[in-house]
Amino acid sequence: MSTLYDVLRRPLVTEKSNYQVGKLHQYVFEVANNATRSQVKDAVETIFKVKVLRVNVMNMPAKQGRKSRSRRLVVTRPGFKKAIVTLSPEDSLSMFEGV
Repeated sequence: MSTLYDVLRRPLVTEKSNYQVGKLHQYVFEVANNATRSQVKDAVETIFKVKVLRVNVMNMPAKQGRKSRSRRLVVTRPGFKKAIVTLSPEDSLSMFEGV
């Protein structure tokens, strides 16, 4: 990765992530596959100008499906890396508000 802007790919907005934003001050992002916790923390702090308390990173597996005729396994969605970023209670990200 060349810059901090390449670390964060997109925010993940689901029902569970909306709950985490409201109650736990946690924000979920899809990150680059070779990103580390410290790189994610630095990227969020510099881009959004907030204080990061904790970063949890997990690799999400690829989703598989079956073709009906041949009954062979076919990968339908590739795997990705997900980061859950915990912010201090006084900070928030405006892109997650009102979703």
